[in-house]
Amino acid sequence: MANILVVGAGRVGSTIARLLADSGDYRVTLADRSDEPLGNVETGNALATARLDIADTAALAARMRGQFAVLSAAPFQHTVALARAAAEAGVHYLDLTEDVQSTRQVKLIASTARSAFVPQCGLAPGFISIVASDLARRFDRLDAVRLRVGALPRYPSNGLNYNLTWSTDGVINEYIQPCEAIVGGRLVEVPALEEREELSLDGVTYEAFNTSGGLGTLCETFAGKVNTLNYRTIRYPGHAAIMKVLLDDLALRHRREVLKDLFEHALPATLQDVVVVFVTVCGHKDGRLVQETYANRIHAAELGGRMTSAIQLTTASSICVVLDLLANGQLPRQGFIRQEDIGLDAFLANRFGGYYRQGEAADGHRHRLAA
Repeated sequence: MANILVVGAGRVGSTIARLLADSGDYRVTLADRSDEPLGNVETGNALATARLDIADTAALAARMRGQFAVLSAAPFQHTVALARAAAEAGVHYLDLTEDVQSTRQVKLIASTARSAFVPQCGLAPGFISIVASDLARRFDRLDAVRLRVGALPRYPSNGLNYNLTWSTDGVINEYIQPCEAIVGGRLVEVPALEEREELSLDGVTYEAFNTSGGLGTLCETFAGKVNTLNYRTIRYPGHAAIMKVLLDDLALRHRREVLKDLFEHALPATLQDVVVVFVTVCGHKDGRLVQETYANRIHAAELGGRMTSAIQLTTASSICVVLDLLANGQLPRQGFIRQEDIGLDAFLANRFGGYYRQGEAADGHRHRLAA
């Protein structure tokens, strides 16, 4: 059994730990600086908990020893410190970050590391990058790649039409930081919450708008190959307008702790959510202009007798798939690995990819339309 250190015992981190421990192939230590989330974890032969302050470099280095890999489910602010510690220990490193600057630093760390570094292993970035790359490979010449993802409450009941389903820090970061895109063949930065559009899937109307980090390394991968590449977050209509009032008119983009406090004390969490994935690629194939679309919806499900939200399942299962592929020798054991280097078929065939297959079975997942 391979030893795995999971850092961050929040909703996603604890789900990762349970999935890996229940698989029978990993011995997991779930670490956090706080006793409160660790106290909610059911430990066992394959799952232990530990107090860990990432700022304590000696304690972090000691905890890394003897591990096959460290998986970061901690806030993005801790990404670089964990990656450096993993490199020094010669331990494989995986994370869920959507933060662009952190990932750039991880790439630099990986350039001289003895182990594998695989950042952005979640839903978006992560799975969505794998889908986009798989669709793009089928074209002779690409024109546009558009990625849309949303983690939404199934039963919205407030003005924002939103409930907390994952990291509050991550949501705020996506809404504030500039967004990478390719427009007219050129790499550019576009503002978050702009370029709003509406789309409909199975009779439900959504809005989508720019948010930061969802493309991962796709801008670099598709540079010089597409005219248009963008990522937008899916929400119910009206969400973006209210967020602009909060961030711009009330200037809360400059008071992130105030905004975080408002979110966490006024927006209830929910396990009754749905993850919507919608990727469209347009280009030329056999002399024709063709569009191919991947559409999928994943709902909350029971995991180990406990109801688990769709965003927890999709995010946690994604990083577990990547760890499995690494452990089984299906990915390189050294250097920087992009999500788009992972094949979609291999991802979905993996035991942890089953949560995505459940959504496909319910909704159908690949639609091809001539443009």
